[in-house]
Amino acid sequence: MYDSFIDQLNGLDLSGLSIRPAPFNQTDFPCEDAIEQTLGAVWSDLFAMFSDTALEADAEDIAWGMVNLFHRAASRKSAQLDRASDEIRVLLASADGSEVHSSNLEEQVERAQAAEASMLAFEQMREAAAALYRDENGSSWKPVSGSRASHSRHLTSAVIDARDFLRARAENRRHALIPEGIPVVFAGGRRNFESAEDARVYADNIWATLDKVRDVVPDLFLVHGGDGKGADRLAASWAERREVQQLTYSLDRRLGARAGFKRNEQMLSLNPRYVVAFPGNGVTERLVIDAKMRRITVVDRRGLLGTSPGS
Repeated sequence: MYDSFIDQLNGLDLSGLSIRPAPFNQTDFPCEDAIEQTLGAVWSDLFAMFSDTALEADAEDIAWGMVNLFHRAASRKSAQLDRASDEIRVLLASADGSEVHSSNLEEQVERAQAAEASMLAFEQMREAAAALYRDENGSSWKPVSGSRASHSRHLTSAVIDARDFLRARAENRRHALIPEGIPVVFAGGRRNFESAEDARVYADNIWATLDKVRDVVPDLFLVHGGDGKGADRLAASWAERREVQQLTYSLDRRLGARAGFKRNEQMLSLNPRYVVAFPGNGVTERLVIDAKMRRITVVDRRGLLGTSPGS
């Protein structure tokens, strides 16, 4: 999914340049156990303080913000890496063989290496905090806008915004924003239930259906609308728990009533293996019709409480 900065350098003409090891090693960053234990302790103490107080209703917002702290730190390091990489390309284009030029180039390479290592560390912290957020609130953490990209091969539960994905695919360079595997589209709307038991059965049916699809397509990535409520939220939580990558297509509100149908076109353009359909509105119905016209297999669960129709 992700080629390290050094791997990317291998594709460039660096004749005359000696790439030294990065000016740090793995022990210079917090280890995985320390990250999980420390964040777990902080999280537990903080939200125990909110419990049974007038601030309890605000706890989810605070939890989201804690994850976002690490997300923003990782984003800043990613921007530093991009700037250093751009500077390296400029220096390569103006190479004159001088010692000063080689020194400047080596300095930029070290800066890029440092930014990359810090970015990976902050992403690991964000993922640990996101797991705590998921356990606390029952839903997958996602940023307000953009993607939750995972540059490490060890972080598989990325949530990629469709705009970033399309831009990355066009540029063919930002591999962290291109999910690997076979696309499976999930669709469903928000529902009201007569009882908590009905809601639980509906959620269980979504998870059971997606588990069965994953048994058939173990390397799937899940494509959905990214709605923070309803069926999309339940599917996102499933993907988070199963460490399945997600590609989300939010509605383009500028398109008005056409937004949902445009999103259908974009999701189906990925040529998914399956379309998994739960009860929704007319846009979901159109998605099912269009999928069948394209000879895409539809896993139809638009019956009562997310069961097969007529069952």
